[in-house]
Amino acid sequence: MARFTVADCMEQIENRFDMTIAAALRARQIEKGSDIMVEHEEGDKPTVIALREIADHKVDNQILNRVE
Repeated sequence: MARFTVADCMEQIENRFDMTIAAALRARQIEKGSDIMVEHEEGDKPTVIALREIADHKVDNQILNRVE
């Protein structure tokens, strides 16, 4: 599995605070059973998967506008 960095995520969501909130919201969705949109390794935590989704341009800052 390729490594990713915060810089990779910042290409998608430029504001680091918005990126943190977006990753937390997406991780919560994953914990609740939402489909995972990227390849991941067994044992990866939802936060790592969420950041990987952001780095792979599967999730963007539009997640901040959703109401659950």
